[in-house]
Amino acid sequence: MSVVMVMLVLGVPHLREGDAVPQGGRPGWAALPEPRMGPWIRLLKRISESRGLNPEFEITMEATHHGPVTSKPTMFLEIGSTMEYWRRQDAAQVMAQLVWEGLGLGESEPVGKWSSESDKKKVLLGVGGGHCVPRHMDIILKENVWMGHLLSGYSLPMEDPVQSKAPGNLNEIGGTWKDAIRASYEATKAAFPGGEILAHLDHKSFKSWKKNVIVAFLDEENIKIGNRKT
Repeated sequence: MSVVMVMLVLGVPHLREGDAVPQGGRPGWAALPEPRMGPWIRLLKRISESRGLNPEFEITMEATHHGPVTSKPTMFLEIGSTMEYWRRQDAAQVMAQLVWEGLGLGESEPVGKWSSESDKKKVLLGVGGGHCVPRHMDIILKENVWMGHLLSGYSLPMEDPVQSKAPGNLNEIGGTWKDAIRASYEATKAAFPGGEILAHLDHKSFKSWKKNVIVAFLDEENIKIGNRKT
């Protein structure tokens, strides 16, 4: 099991009304992402490296999942993944320093304050990949982008009754994948007023027909796609 320090956004946008929510949340709901996440995950990596916790601890985002329901911009900070590491004071100190510096509680300015007047307005909406979204992390850590929801493959359930390799009608592809994308996009857009929301696809995580219908749906919804080659 991975040893990690992670951040994540809350939500279970892929669940249907009436589905069980064992980890909290509300079916079909996606929380407002906390705008600080992108800058803070980069800050967390710098702090953990300066304290010598890498590579023992992997610094990563996790895909959108679980609750509780909240109406405020929210993110979770977690240390994992066993009791041995939950008790690690050095890891807890890294997280405490992150919050201290991130909120500007010392002498420095707060980190990651969103402004619609900034000239850096690109906000990543991750689509596809595994639970720890490695290909989205490549962009988040290397580029000065903001970060919204990250939808893993399990949050994009599709029901294709004919298993077509090139389905011609989006309405033929069942499942809650479209609802999950819409809810996550709208929540991300609301959290970053004036931002340029760009879908980043983990192309290699999809079968070709799934990728094609997702791209077609994003175009239909006027959701811009960033860097189609990655």
